[in-house]
Amino acid sequence: MNNHSFGSGSPKSFHAYPRGDFDLELGTTKRSRKPKKSPLNPIKMLNSMRGRLQYYYKLHPFLFFFISLSFGVTILIILAVYERRFRLMNSYKNFAVDSVNYPFPNLKNLVMVAGHSVYTSSSCGKVDKEDSWFLESYQRNLGQASTFLSHIKEGIEITAKDDEALLLFSGGETRKDAGPRSEAQSYWGVAESKRWFGNEEKVRWRALTEEHARDSFENLLFSVCRFRELTGFYPHNITVVSYDFKEERFSHLHRSAIGFPEKRFFFSGTEAAATSKAAALKGEALVRAQFEQDPYGCLGSLRRKKLGRDPFHRSIPYPNGCPEIEGLFRYCGLAPYPGFLPWA
Repeated sequence: MNNHSFGSGSPKSFHAYPRGDFDLELGTTKRSRKPKKSPLNPIKMLNSMRGRLQYYYKLHPFLFFFISLSFGVTILIILAVYERRFRLMNSYKNFAVDSVNYPFPNLKNLVMVAGHSVYTSSSCGKVDKEDSWFLESYQRNLGQASTFLSHIKEGIEITAKDDEALLLFSGGETRKDAGPRSEAQSYWGVAESKRWFGNEEKVRWRALTEEHARDSFENLLFSVCRFRELTGFYPHNITVVSYDFKEERFSHLHRSAIGFPEKRFFFSGTEAAATSKAAALKGEALVRAQFEQDPYGCLGSLRRKKLGRDPFHRSIPYPNGCPEIEGLFRYCGLAPYPGFLPWA
C-alpha cells in the first residue's frame, strides 16, 4: 500500500469532528467552558475592600472616623507593650552578660530572713534578752528575743548547706524610738556577735542586708531586687525564714503576687514564743485577710501601716537596681500583675 501525503511538507492530522464536545442527538458541537479565574486575586480584593470602605465612609463618616481612630490607637498600644517587653528582656540579657561586674555573680539562690525588731542594747552579750530589743506591745512576751535568734540561726544554717546561696537579712528603720537603726543591720550584728553560729567562714562573706522593707511583702520583693543588685541575676530558688504561722502568707499570697514559681519557692518556719502563740495566730489571721483583699499592700490599712513604719522618711532606691521589674514595683491592683517577669 502506497503512502500518500496531502500537500507539501509534513503530514497534517485530520479531525473527523470539529473541536469541542459533539452532541450526537442534536448534531451540534458544544463549546468547552473556560475555567474560571481564581477568586483569590489580591488586586481585586484590595479594590473591593477599598470600595466598601469608601461606601461606609460616605454612609457614616463620623462613625467610620471613630472606628478608624480606635483601631489605630489599639495597634499603637499593642506595639508599645510588646516593644517594652522586648526591650526589658534584651536589657536583662545584657545585664546577665556583664555579671562579672557584680560582687557575687556566682550565687544563684536567695535565703531571706524577715526582720521583726531592732536591737537597741549597747552590749552584744544580751541578745537573748527582751530588754535588748525594741518591742511593740504585742511582742513583749517572755521568750520573744529567742525567736529572733532562731530566725537568724536558721537562715545561717540553710545558707551554709547551699554553696550557691546568698543570705539577706531584710527590714528597714521601722521604729522611731529605736533610732535610725534597721532591723536588717540588727540581725547581721547579732549574727556577728554569735560568730555566725559556727559557720563564719562559710557564710559571713555572703551574708548582707536589705534595709528598706516595711512589711512582709516588701521583705520578699525588695530582697529579690537586692539579690539582682548583688549578683546581676534574679534568684533561681527563694527560701524565706520567718515564723511558722506565716507560711501561708509568704508561700501563697506574697509568692503569687510576684508570680514566682511554686516549685522554686521554699519556706522555713520557726515557732513563736509559747506565751504569745494564741495572740500571734489571731493577729496573723487578720493580716492575711488584709493581704487577700490587697495583695500588693498598696491600699487602705496595709498602706497606712507601711507608711507608719517609715518614721525617718527613707528614700527607697528600688527598682533602680532591678529595672526589668519596675512595673511590678509600680503596680497596685487586686488581680495578679500582668506584665513581664524574668522568672516566669
